[in-house]
Amino acid sequence: MSDNTQNAENPVFSIEKLYVKDLSLEVPNAPRIFLDRENPQINVQLRTEASNVDEGIYEVTLTVTVSAKLAEDRTVFLVEVAQAGIFQIRNIPEGDLEPVTMIGCPNILFPYAREAISDAVTRAGFQPVVLAPVNFEALFQAQQQQSESREPGELPIQ
Repeated sequence: MSDNTQNAENPVFSIEKLYVKDLSLEVPNAPRIFLDRENPQINVQLRTEASNVDEGIYEVTLTVTVSAKLAEDRTVFLVEVAQAGIFQIRNIPEGDLEPVTMIGCPNILFPYAREAISDAVTRAGFQPVVLAPVNFEALFQAQQQQSESREPGELPIQ
């Protein structure tokens, strides 16, 4: 067997492009909300989706939504970023593809999404929100154990 044949069968994983696919920020109660001294309740939601773009090329999107609300259910801010990446994934066994796109890729995307969230919140005039690290492997395993009613490739985390 030649080296070219062996290389053709080796697993391939590479980042082709990382980008912000969507970014939104709302401060619905400005400017009065800036006068409030109460600490808001922060809620973080994550969702991961993967789609096949071309042969061996996948787009993975990690959507992070952060909302801050006061006790009276008044929204301080709502920020959502869809951090995406195009990944070349070839010669990976079919059973390993979903863990790569739902664990490996989100691990790469999360630091970029965290930075975009922090930057947007700071630009809105608030203290930065620094998201804690996320264990995507544990989330994936928990999602696998839940009912099969969810769409494949989606990890809703409350």
